[in-house]
Amino acid sequence: MEFKHVSYLWDEAAAPKDEIGLLVYRSNLLGADLRLTNYGGGNTSCKVMAPDPLTGEDVEVMWVKGSGGDLGTMTRSGLSALYVERLRNLRSVYRGVAHEDEMVALFNYCLYDLNSKAPSIDTPLHAFLPFRHIDHLHHDAAIAIAAARDGRRITEELFEGTIGWVDWQRPGFDLGLKLRACLDANPGIRGIMLGSHGLFTWGNNAYESYVNTLEVIERCARYLEDHAGTPFGGPRITSMPDRLDRAAALAPVLRGLCSSQSRMVGHFTDDPRVLEFINSNDLSRLAPMGTSCPDHFLRTKIAPLVIGPDTDLAVAFDAYRRMYAEYYAACKHPDSPPMRDPNPVIILYPGVGLFAFAANKQTARVASEFYINAINVMRGAEAISQYTSLPRQEAFNIEYWLLEEAKLRRLPPPKALSGRVALVTGSAGGIGKAIARKFIEEGACVLINDNDAGRLEQAASAFARQYGRDTFAASVLDVTSSEAIRSAYTATVLAFGGVDLVVNCAGLSISKPLEEHTEADWDLLFDVLVKGQFMVTQEGVRIMRLQGFGGDVLNIVSKNALVSGPNNAGYGSAKAAQLHLSRLNAAELGKDHIRVNTVNPDAVIADSKIWEGAWAEGRAKAYGITVAELPAYYAKRTLLGEIITPEDIANACFALVGGLLNKSTGNVINVDGGLATAFPR
Repeated sequence: MEFKHVSYLWDEAAAPKDEIGLLVYRSNLLGADLRLTNYGGGNTSCKVMAPDPLTGEDVEVMWVKGSGGDLGTMTRSGLSALYVERLRNLRSVYRGVAHEDEMVALFNYCLYDLNSKAPSIDTPLHAFLPFRHIDHLHHDAAIAIAAARDGRRITEELFEGTIGWVDWQRPGFDLGLKLRACLDANPGIRGIMLGSHGLFTWGNNAYESYVNTLEVIERCARYLEDHAGTPFGGPRITSMPDRLDRAAALAPVLRGLCSSQSRMVGHFTDDPRVLEFINSNDLSRLAPMGTSCPDHFLRTKIAPLVIGPDTDLAVAFDAYRRMYAEYYAACKHPDSPPMRDPNPVIILYPGVGLFAFAANKQTARVASEFYINAINVMRGAEAISQYTSLPRQEAFNIEYWLLEEAKLRRLPPPKALSGRVALVTGSAGGIGKAIARKFIEEGACVLINDNDAGRLEQAASAFARQYGRDTFAASVLDVTSSEAIRSAYTATVLAFGGVDLVVNCAGLSISKPLEEHTEADWDLLFDVLVKGQFMVTQEGVRIMRLQGFGGDVLNIVSKNALVSGPNNAGYGSAKAAQLHLSRLNAAELGKDHIRVNTVNPDAVIADSKIWEGAWAEGRAKAYGITVAELPAYYAKRTLLGEIITPEDIANACFALVGGLLNKSTGNVINVDGGLATAFPR
């Protein structure tokens, strides 16, 4: 079969020779194609004979994707290894669906490799099928058929009886038994469709399973393509040409409303598939129905919130929270966990796009991707039949599943800056880069920037390798340009939903005797250091006020704001202005719970453009030493005798915003090794 809707990626030369290596290889290929399964979704397995470590006898062992993880990046350490016979013998102690969750703890008694990954709830779905290699995926086209009102009939006709059908049921031990019963009733089938859920396919070796999976999914996708009509009843409106500007203006307001219980981070997309759906005639009918696949639902909540240009957002959010509370009250069980955050995860704005809000950027982005999967499912199901979503009670049973609650409780505690968004000017090198790194390491998302595009590109590449794409965004920024500042903040709010931490770190230095200072030198220093700090702060404060939960402004100034030195008239004056502007802002912004504090470094030479060339030469000349002697000179003159690094400044910044000093504003922290002449008081 030729493949149009999936990617055939198998390379026999690259494929490992051992069965477990082939399982990992196949899993990575399947997970690399997001058309086959969503992030973190699906699972794969293989069964091999291996010596029992106690008896030395050959036993059948199943290697299966463990709890959590992602197929596209999974390694051998992401697999669970279990005795097949022990898993199947659990039938003798199984007490029925009402007691299904108790079986999960028993999986641990079936472990063959005690150091392998914890088994997932899907383990029995693989155990009771006899095939050596099995794939369980959540492909949009397959789910579209599975979620169609007459999906069973369509499956039987499309595959002429070679794909079985099992009605919707929450994953677990009983579903594993039903899969085996379906196979026993339909010997010779090549796979099983799970109602509203996904697809099981298999083979007697890794390659056979891989190709079988691709072929089944390709046929599902072609069927949808052949029956495609006018999607979602056709367009009701057209997309707004200024939708990015509208999204940037609205995102901080939405973030503030979504953060009524805990600080959220946002994600925005105007993906063409999103626009087709939200601009359509069928939006009002389909959006309230919610999703079908449990993986989709767990990420996106019971339903999205739909807004428009005339929506009273406060009223709309109150209504959504009431709806969610009523849903919880109507569906809860005596042992259900307490109600979680009632705010929406997905917000749809016809003509503009989709906003997602969650505890961190990755979760928000993935929720957005899952909702796009749900849109694809609705589109396909509506093309061939009528879309059906999970019943509310079934949806609740998934969302508040005690096993899912246990997973949530095992998550590591949030870091000090989790849920916070920072814009650090001049963050492609030196102090700014160290601050950005520190904030990311403590859980924040950061907009890194620089007026040097080449330097910024290098920094962005390094950040991507070290921290991943969900921790930062990058934008060229000249702090003397109001247009560039607005553009940088637009990039920030579209990437993360808003901003909480503004760090004014961009700078330059000019060291000349008074008679050599030019008017251009003076203007440049004040434009970058003073006007830049003013304009960056002004725009950041505007966004913080839209969010409504305060924030922090940190200004990286200098000991030169307080100390008079030779050949320093322009730079020292600009630094003094920066310091006083910080005090003025602190006095004005306290009512908004926006704290403004200052860090005064001195002689931070490492990775700093300021210390390249003329400035270092000027300071060395002023002190009668060579450039090479500057670090030792500066350290020797301090009370502590220490060289100051960019990381020292970053640590001071974190101390101010990390949670212990939330009631402090208008302060100055000196990080200069101790210079009595620079004491603020």
